Amino acid sequence: MTVTESAHERCASDDARLLHDGILRRQSARESAARTYARVLPIVPVRARGLTIEAADGRRYLDCLSGAGTLALGHNHPVVLEAVRRVLDSGAPLHALDLATPVKDAFVTELFRTLPAGLADRARVQFCGPAGTDAVEAAFKLVRTATGRGGIMAFTGAYHGMTEAALAASGHARDVRVARLPYPQDYRGPFGLGGSRGAELAARWTESVLDDPQSGVPLPAGMILEPVQGEGGVIPAPDAWMRRIRQLTEERSVPLIADEIQTGVGRTGAFWAVDHSGVTPDVMVLSKAIGGSLPLAVVVYRDDLDVWEPGAHAGTFRGNQLAMAAGTATLAHVRENRLAERAAVLGSRMLSRLRELAGRHACVGDVRGRGLMLGLELVDPEAESEAAMEPGERAAVAAQRGSGVATAGPAEVPAAGDGTRGSVALPEPAVRRPPAAPGIAAAVQRECLRRGLIVELGGRHGSVVRLLPPLTLTDEQAAAVLDRLSDAVEAAARSRPGRAGGQVHPLRRRPPSTTGPDGTG
Repeated sequence: MTVTESAHERCASDDARLLHDGILRRQSARESAARTYARVLPIVPVRARGLTIEAADGRRYLDCLSGAGTLALGHNHPVVLEAVRRVLDSGAPLHALDLATPVKDAFVTELFRTLPAGLADRARVQFCGPAGTDAVEAAFKLVRTATGRGGIMAFTGAYHGMTEAALAASGHARDVRVARLPYPQDYRGPFGLGGSRGAELAARWTESVLDDPQSGVPLPAGMILEPVQGEGGVIPAPDAWMRRIRQLTEERSVPLIADEIQTGVGRTGAFWAVDHSGVTPDVMVLSKAIGGSLPLAVVVYRDDLDVWEPGAHAGTFRGNQLAMAAGTATLAHVRENRLAERAAVLGSRMLSRLRELAGRHACVGDVRGRGLMLGLELVDPEAESEAAMEPGERAAVAAQRGSGVATAGPAEVPAAGDGTRGSVALPEPAVRRPPAAPGIAAAVQRECLRRGLIVELGGRHGSVVRLLPPLTLTDEQAAAVLDRLSDAVEAAARSRPGRAGGQVHPLRRRPPSTTGPDGTG
């Protein structure tokens, strides 16, 4: 009997593997060469619940990609399924363009309940068609119409979508038609500095570009930023810098657009990531989690910007009733169960464990994040050299060498404008960071998959391993995720021939950067 059952089980397993592999082969043969996740995650999901995905071959995975942050409550959460079933069973229309419906009314009411107070009292909402990039396009059109100006300012490392205007504002754009500003970060700061000093320099640069009549950048129609850069490498904006940017834009009547497409709905430990700094933007672009796993995107903005003519912006699928119902259920569940606060607490604990991991492996250069939006930057610790410095770091060292000063301190340099000489303090010696290691990051991702853990890569050169687990993550699940990730890093480090492996590199004299989003340690 046992032998027969085992034979049946083997046959079933073989059939499942054939089904799994056949689907993957047909996908490769028939789908666009532009496909992305499918190339590095050869999985055929057939069932999913919460954190767990089951593939056609019977393997189970812990999903820390969560639909690129779409699944705030994980896969097939009961409140989402029930909300969708109610609409389906009610006979309500599933497609309603921009007509008023009870489902839409409930969604807008719940959404406005969660908005920053300074915006909720005078908000308008524009439903777009169905992706976050559509909301970005609509926001740009909105501020251009309202201000009569044409330019947009964005930040290095940004990601705002793949349609034309959204892509132009993203960090990897090839056809540059948007003014770029420095986004502060601690590990690879654009001026060779992190912390509050680096953030202040970034804000001063922005102020100079806005006010200098010969900067080559006219006063823009709007400025767009992510409170935490996700695809850019999980880089939280310092709270003080966010407030300074808000001040600069407000004083110059430049609408500030907050891209909360991935950071919103509790992901970062506050309902909206701008809540950490207390900033109230003029415009918010929202998608992903607001649809409760279904396609939905909106622009929320101040009422005085609502100068569009009827039909000035539209979209066939802006009336997705199932997405609105799922979104209402998700927004309410996150709010009522204080899942944002839970994300803050659990995310802090996970960061602590990730820092311990970084302390054991020199190839983990930095760990960072906010709430349940976490990242590890993988580096090559044996390639530390001046050639590996960031451009700003090299410039700081060059300035020190050119002045004959080996360390920071006063130096005689020409004062601006009058040809006299004065004493100014040069920057602190630039911190030399090892170069990004996309090969190691890819190896960690593969090792994670072998251990049943799905993670994403992002950041410069694809060197940052990203974690975006659902907000419903339990303590036990978090421990399992970190255990599998730790094993994967160990395996990837050990597999590097001729490298330091899992041993701390002797050049490391300080722990990895652990600066918080407010610029403090």
